[in-house]
Amino acid sequence: MVYVIYGLCALTALLCSVLLLRAYFMSRYKLLLWSGLCFAGLTLNNTILMLDKIVFLEGDLLMVRLITALLALFLLLYGLICDE
Repeated sequence: MVYVIYGLCALTALLCSVLLLRAYFMSRYKLLLWSGLCFAGLTLNNTILMLDKIVFLEGDLLMVRLITALLALFLLLYGLICDE
């Protein structure tokens, strides 16, 4: 059951990313771009989580997951601070 939840989290983040980026291309509002890129990074983070827990059982991808989440949130933080 936990694998289904991991997959649903990744699909939800992907859907949010697609919707935000589609809205950005229609309106050219910069905050939508940064939010969409953040959710794209969170989609990658959730995908790495699934790989870590399902595929690579002996290895530990914790640092890779943390770095991708940090970069994704930095994108959103940059958009919130530097976007006018």
